[in-house]
Amino acid sequence: MRNSKHTREFRDSAIQLVLNSNEEIKTIAEDLGVNAKTLYNWVYNHKKDNTLQAYQRNTTKISTKESLEEELRRLRKENRLLKQERDILKKATAYFAKETL
Repeated sequence: MRNSKHTREFRDSAIQLVLNSNEEIKTIAEDLGVNAKTLYNWVYNHKKDNTLQAYQRNTTKISTKESLEEELRRLRKENRLLKQERDILKKATAYFAKETL
């Protein structure tokens, strides 16, 4: 990956903003000061990565039992991810609330 002037957090927030709003990507890109093509690429890559991860999770053998420690570790990781997504949505809501005032 090339060096980017945008932080990972900014890209993730922008992606979540696109996925969770009814606005066009072009409009969101203009509001964020990002090239629309760049934002399209971020969203495309995000969707592609998540589809691959979901496929890999579903193809693991169901018959293998994970230990309680592994399950706990997995659930804690998922919980952290869900909290991050919730925080991003809170920021996005605040951002759009400012625009309507």
